[in-house]
Amino acid sequence: MGKVFSICLILLGGPLWAQNTEHNIYGFQVEDIQGKIFDLASLKGKKVMIVNTASECGLTPQYEQLQELYERYRSDNFVILGFPANNFAGQEPGSNNQIEAFCKANYGVSFPMMAKISVKGKDIHPLYSFLTQKNKNGYKDSEVEWNFQKYLIDGEGHLAKVLSPRTLPTDLEIIEWIEQ
Repeated sequence: MGKVFSICLILLGGPLWAQNTEHNIYGFQVEDIQGKIFDLASLKGKKVMIVNTASECGLTPQYEQLQELYERYRSDNFVILGFPANNFAGQEPGSNNQIEAFCKANYGVSFPMMAKISVKGKDIHPLYSFLTQKNKNGYKDSEVEWNFQKYLIDGEGHLAKVLSPRTLPTDLEIIEWIEQ
């Protein structure tokens, strides 16, 4: 039976579960800022902005616009996922608890924040490995340039756009993408 099963897998192009999650974010589970598992499959049908954040960066005020964007469009199947990362000039040195308190106290952040991760280098988180490698995301290769780089994910879980850290969350390009 093992040989028949193996032959069927070869003829079908591999196990079905691999085909169902290819080139989308739905196969990932991440840890949220409070240490709970967040299953990205729960976002099916929603447009998603994934953004790496930092509390001590010149771009940190983008938290305010991210929150505005989230409040404006969350009822339209749009969500923002913030991923604190300390990859750039040590600009996110705090613990998850400190980051969460900072975001709430200074910017009223209510969009989902995840646990601090690495967005580049040898310890890159698997989600960011997916986001930055065309052979995994099916869209394009990219490199996280700095804090607040934005990855836009369509309602099918596919990477649709990669935007510079300097592109403001309320930029017309983002608004039009959400509204289309």
